[in-house]
Formats: sequence, structure tokens, C-alpha cells
Amino acid sequence: MAPKRPKGAGAFPKPVESPAPKPPDPSSLYAALDLGTNSCRMLIAQPKGSQIHVVDSFSKSVQLGSGLESTGRLSRGSMRRTIQAMRICQQKLKRHKVKSMRLVATEACRRAKNAREFVRQVKRETGLQLEIIQPEEEARLAVISCAPLVSTKTEQLLVVDIGGGSTELVWMDLTSVPPIERARAIMRLRSGFHSVDSPFPAAKVVDWISVPLGVATLRDQFRDVEDDSARFALMSWFFEENLSEFAPYKDAPPSEGFQIIGTSGTVTTVAASHLGLRRYDRTKVDGLRMTSEQIDKVIRGYLDLGPKGRRADPRIGQDRQALIMSGSAILQALLRCWPTDRLSVADRGLREGLLYAQMSADGVLEDGPF
Repeated sequence: MAPKRPKGAGAFPKPVESPAPKPPDPSSLYAALDLGTNSCRMLIAQPKGSQIHVVDSFSKSVQLGSGLESTGRLSRGSMRRTIQAMRICQQKLKRHKVKSMRLVATEACRRAKNAREFVRQVKRETGLQLEIIQPEEEARLAVISCAPLVSTKTEQLLVVDIGGGSTELVWMDLTSVPPIERARAIMRLRSGFHSVDSPFPAAKVVDWISVPLGVATLRDQFRDVEDDSARFALMSWFFEENLSEFAPYKDAPPSEGFQIIGTSGTVTTVAASHLGLRRYDRTKVDGLRMTSEQIDKVIRGYLDLGPKGRRADPRIGQDRQALIMSGSAILQALLRCWPTDRLSVADRGLREGLLYAQMSADGVLEDGPF
């Protein structure tokens, strides 16, 4: 007699559903929006230990500064594109119920004659209140975002933020700060570049400058030069001329404890090209160190490709092929002035600086007071 089949044999076991991830508490969320000359970018994040955990993000090329160089005004088309992007940001902020936020605009709005009118229009159409920040705060926030990348061996630090409409450079002396405290000392600069009464070791800001030339504005200055190599050389030397007022330790070369941190789409793209990445990978790029020779090799490769070749390169793309050359011209000028074998690549910037500053001010980041 054949054995009886047990009841339910052969049936698929009832699947065990994993619980849906618990949405973050809105009270723990912070947002930072950076409206630059070329892009509108936003991060929504929450504190996680001494770092930030990104919950949502947005990035769109809006070319807000298109035509600004010749007219001194934001065009109707660029304002319309930007407001469309900011509507998406507003929807994300509303969906996540974010209450703590800073939404800032930089060089294009600093220079445009109709910037105040544009800010009012943004408020009227999206409900978002833009804040036009000054160059010193922009530079300070970029520096704060790079604090985790500062080496304990660094005594002299140069942070470079290549934006769409301007480039910020900040030189700091960390010799009086104990090595283990150097990253924290830079985080404390959220209260200002000038030293304030504090029981903690301070990073000394030796010099800083905001050059009103970024990847978009420098490109526009030399748009009429047809030859690719000639345009690149002119852009690089022109940018270097605009650095004449920035001369920290002009007569003394940097010591062995010298570090440059570069934060921008230009620097991260150069790093991705150096690594031969087919698809961009932030984990491989952020914190990577490059030498002047490695960077120069990548830039020479861009020139060899020419405009058509750069457009076909997946690491650059059609939209950025002209901008990567103006950014590379800035980077080459900087490395002529301060050659180094320790340029650290930072895939972070103003948005992260805004988030760190908000969270540290509220005391929600670990590892002690910043």
C-alpha cells in the first residue's frame, strides 16, 4: 500500500514578507539646496553618528547664469527652467515633511541685477525662500564639507571649490592644532573664518579668495576662440592672472605637510577618467588622492579627444564637454602655482557644508562639540 501523502506536501511555504523600511522621523531630517550658476542641487539627510545619511537628493542643470555675462540679468528662460526644478525640490521637501532647511543661491544671483525679483518669483510660485549668500560663507561651507578628508599629517591645507560662476580658495594653517583634532577644528569654522573665543584648538585661515570665474563664466569669456587648444591655454592663463591677490606663503614653498582638497564636478570627473570608470562610482572617487602628473595626463587626454571625442566619452557627456575644459583650465592653473602629489578629490561641497553646519549647530552630530 502506497504511503499517504502528508497534507500540504509539495505546497510552497508561505512567503515571509520583510517589513517595509520605517520612514525617517521628519524631525531628524535636514535639507540643503544649492542654486548655482549652472546647477540646482538638493540633499535631504539625517545625522548618523558623526556623519550624514542621505535620504533623498535632486540635481538638475538649469543654466541659471546663461547670458548673464553679456546682459547682467537672469534671462526669462533660465528663470523658468530653475523654477521648474525648484518645484520638484518643493515636492520632495513636502513629501518628507522637512522643517529644518537652508536654500541658498550663489554667484549668478549675487551678480544679476534682477536677482531680488527672481527670489520673490521663486517664493511666489514654489513657496521656497531662497537666500543669497556672500562669497565668504560659500567658501566656509565648502571647507566644512571637506573636513572628513583632512589628513592628520596635514599642516598646510588649501581647499578649492570650482563652481559654475566662481571659484573659492581657502588656505589654512593647522600647525597649532593636534593632529587628531584637525578635522574637528575645520568643522568649527562654521562660526566664521576669524578666530573667536573658544577652548578648542583653532584652524588659522591664512588667506582666502573668491574669484568670479567658474566653469560657466570662464567658458563664456572665451567662447569666441575657435581653436580648442588655444582656448584652453587662454582660459588657464587668464584664471591664473586673477589669482594675483591670493598669495599665502608666496616666498616659501609648502612643507611636506601640504594638502590640497578639490571639490567640484571638474575634479570628480578628472578622477573618474583617471580611474577609467565606465560608470561613475562615488565610493571610488571621494577621498581619492592624485598627483599633479596624473591630473595633467587626464587633461592632455581631454585635449587629444577634442570636442567630438569628449561628447562621446561617457564620463563627460554632451552637456559637460565644454565645461570640463574650462574647469580643467582652472585646475591646471592651480597646480602650476602649487604642484602637489597630494590632491584629495572631494565628491562633496556646499550642500554637505550646509548640512554639517545645521546639524552641528543643533548638536545632533556625535564625537563632541564642533
